Amino acid sequence: MVKIFDSFFKNRRRYFSKKPKESDFKAEETLKDIKKELDGHLEALNENTSEIQTSYECMNELNERLEKLAERIEYVEVFLQQQANFTVVQKSFNVKPLTKTEQHVFLVIYALEDEKGLVSYVDISKKTGLSSYILNEYLARLVDKGIPLLKKYVNNAPYIRLNPEFKRLQAKENILMIDTAQKELLNF
Repeated sequence: MVKIFDSFFKNRRRYFSKKPKESDFKAEETLKDIKKELDGHLEALNENTSEIQTSYECMNELNERLEKLAERIEYVEVFLQQQANFTVVQKSFNVKPLTKTEQHVFLVIYALEDEKGLVSYVDISKKTGLSSYILNEYLARLVDKGIPLLKKYVNNAPYIRLNPEFKRLQAKENILMIDTAQKELLNF
């Protein structure tokens, strides 16, 4: 019995005392090279991500400044109209006719904007019952048909609102020719 164990342990010792083959070293070196390369890619991605984030923040800041400037210009126009009989050239909006669903989406945006100011996609989706994908399609159609929607990002979430001038014109002249029955259904 002792002889069996002796021969077993001798074989084990020989197995573990053998030097590793050269191919084992090559595989290990190759894996290390791959790891270094992947680490380099990861570092580059992290740098690009931070650049994108910085650019995004700058764009948001510029959008906020542009909105403030637009508001100031609007106040100046109103002041000039009241004080010096200054007439502002009204923009003409070239709008194509909307389908019933597009009208419904428009009315939801119009009503929610009156309630909340900025309108989130989630709010519109809940009110219309449309999925976010289909809602995006309808919003794109509205823009294609000439509805001036303004998009703003707050905490990486998109919000939209109507161009104030267009909204005023729609309230006065109903340029979209939206059926009054549909307006009443929305308020129901």
